[in-house]
Amino acid sequence: MRPAVFLDRDGTLNEEVDYLSDPDQLVLIPGAAAAVARLNAKGIPIVVVTNQSGIGRGRYGWQDFAAVMSRMSTLLALENARIDAVYASPHHELGHGEYAVADHPDRKPNPGMLLRAAEDHALNLSRSWMVGDKAVDLEAGRRAGCRVALVRTGYGATVDGSGADLVAADLAEAVDRILESWP
Repeated sequence: MRPAVFLDRDGTLNEEVDYLSDPDQLVLIPGAAAAVARLNAKGIPIVVVTNQSGIGRGRYGWQDFAAVMSRMSTLLALENARIDAVYASPHHELGHGEYAVADHPDRKPNPGMLLRAAEDHALNLSRSWMVGDKAVDLEAGRRAGCRVALVRTGYGATVDGSGADLVAADLAEAVDRILESWP
């Protein structure tokens, strides 16, 4: 089993946009694509795990989410970077229908998306990292048994980083520091 780097999407890979559903609004955080490319070059799987309550709340659909992710893949590819897998949770207590779940196992801070990815891709969670800009990202990573990194982009500027294994200005710095300590 191999370790991976799990990444939150909004505020970690791309600039924070409320309910991002338009691919034209997607802007990668400077240095993020190069950071992903450095992980790719080391053969480290990259898995995006993202809460997407906008789907559950009916603000946009799965096709919109797929279009944003397709645009992200295009932008990453310009710097020879790629994401290996994407997991999204549309669940939220204010969601509609099947998505109206207050505490779904997949919705961060719960670790369901990370656990499923580990099973699907034979990943070693205890040797993996979860990188995000919110406390829920850190908690999901901890609950899954990963080391956790807080980035100060997105909402990260206001998050208490005392529970993180590392705190970095952005994904580029986090990846540099993760690679320095990589097993």
